[in-house]
Amino acid sequence: MTTVLTPASPLTAADRCDRCGAQAYLRVVLVSGGELLFCAHHGRKFEPELKKIAAEIQDETERLTTRPASSTEEEH
Repeated sequence: MTTVLTPASPLTAADRCDRCGAQAYLRVVLVSGGELLFCAHHGRKFEPELKKIAAEIQDETERLTTRPASSTEEEH
């Protein structure tokens, strides 16, 4: 997926995939001015078509594999 860094706000758990309702990790800003949200699965599935109609793609799928830092890490 082509990633374009945009000043758009980060996606949150409240942002849902327009196809299935799962948490969205991709925001596709359309050339026509609208936007679509997709989970990682549907973003990959529709990637060829999305690239044709997208002005920008905000891809946050790396968050699926990044481990968050623990605020209560214990030292051994």
